[in-house]
Amino acid sequence: MKVKTLLVLAAIFVSAVNAAFAQSDERFDLVINNARIVDGTGNPWFHGSIGVRDGKIIKISRFELRNAAKTIDANGQIVAPGFIDVHAHTEDIFSNPTAENFIRMGVTSLVTGNCGGSVTDVGEFLGRFKEKPLAINLATLIAHGSVRSKVMGLDDRAPTAEEQQKMNGLVEQGMKDGAVGLSTGLIYVPGTFAKTDEVIELAKVASRYGGTYASHIRNEGNEVVDAIKEAINIGEQANMPVEISHFKIASRALWGQTATTIGLVEDARRRGLTVTVDQYAYTASSTSLDSRMPSWAIAGGREEGKKRLADPATKARIITEMKEWLKKAKFKDFSFAYVASYRANPEFNGRNIAEISRIVRGKKKLDDQLEQIFDMYQKGGAQMVYRQMDEPDVQNIMRQPFTMIASDSGVRQFGSGVPHPRGYGNNARVLGRYVRELKIITLEDAIRKMTSLPAQTFNLRDRGQIREGFAADIVIFDDAKVTDKATYETPHQYAEGFSNVIVNGQVVFDGSRMTGTMSGEPLKGTGKSN
Repeated sequence: MKVKTLLVLAAIFVSAVNAAFAQSDERFDLVINNARIVDGTGNPWFHGSIGVRDGKIIKISRFELRNAAKTIDANGQIVAPGFIDVHAHTEDIFSNPTAENFIRMGVTSLVTGNCGGSVTDVGEFLGRFKEKPLAINLATLIAHGSVRSKVMGLDDRAPTAEEQQKMNGLVEQGMKDGAVGLSTGLIYVPGTFAKTDEVIELAKVASRYGGTYASHIRNEGNEVVDAIKEAINIGEQANMPVEISHFKIASRALWGQTATTIGLVEDARRRGLTVTVDQYAYTASSTSLDSRMPSWAIAGGREEGKKRLADPATKARIITEMKEWLKKAKFKDFSFAYVASYRANPEFNGRNIAEISRIVRGKKKLDDQLEQIFDMYQKGGAQMVYRQMDEPDVQNIMRQPFTMIASDSGVRQFGSGVPHPRGYGNNARVLGRYVRELKIITLEDAIRKMTSLPAQTFNLRDRGQIREGFAADIVIFDDAKVTDKATYETPHQYAEGFSNVIVNGQVVFDGSRMTGTMSGEPLKGTGKSN
């Protein structure tokens, strides 16, 4: 009996050894050994190795892999799928193809065309990869605001039947060319002029091609509940998934009421509608100065807006509505509004409207601040950072299983302006502050929110997981050191703690520098094959 037992044990040992070295004849372009693999599904990490060939993950093993053109010893660091940022504004990315601010915080794929603004020729846009490769993967939505502008300009009215059909046609062509869904910016001109039924008609077109409805909802402050309901209604009427952009409460009067807004999403999901949200890990938003003014006041473009400000009666109405908004939102003035970029006077960058009013006008009463806003609007407007959210709400939203992590950022020109820090630190901030320090969510769930959930939401079928056969978009980082360095005052600081970022099997960031490799690919929606 003892002899048989020994023989069985010997056979098991030999089998294990053979398994460990069976891959000795298998060759790889890249091997990552000694990794703590977080595969993106939310499952606990496990020790292992990854073999990559031809841009794909070919092998995941418990044993060390060999025979590779390049081998990376992860040295016990976290190895995860590359992060997918589902809310970017990167229509200008081909003029800054390294996308370094994204890459250096672990982002390997972007979804642009959000908030109602996109290119209208999706085929031409994604086709630029042939002439101008990127370091990052890129998908795009087709945007209602841009489509409406092309057909109707900035008019404050409903479309004619012919105009609706033209818009439908542009959305259909965009979906056929590879867009991953329809976006709206119903808080911005011209989206603010659209009634719900207009958007539903366009959403139905995108739905036929497997698209997702991604919406910057009509109001994120005092009327946020009604705005969420509208987005959900559009998804239900069009029979398509809904993704609510940068989910937040941007009114002091409603701080602490995320249980209500989250409850609306949960109710819709219980009814069978796929609803997700995305979020950046900050209590400040960023958008244009124009958004502070009533949408009717800026209809038709800046020149028309100037004419309205020149009319005393119309200007008085604008002032009244802006003051009413402040009162409802429980903000005493515009000291929460900071300039990110103002071309007419870069010295304003980094200062809030109250400070600028004091400097320019010698006083900072509310009426003086309003005059300062009007003056800046007439001189071309500005990009702003609005500090108007509450930290407990941010944390409550982050805990939800349907929340994704997204920056709402563009490609940054290092050192230019005083932009929102999220463009440099968003993913790292989640991993460092909310996972490691505050323990709001687990590491595995944070990575799921950055990888497989975004891939599922936008039908990126071979992305978002460390899985054999999937694209080799991979990030390696030290979970004990990963951190965001960018602040509101000094935003141009790259995240730290990332040792390698790999896009389609190629190292694009080696821990100290961008390698110059441009291995990104266009990511196209399911409608492309129809």
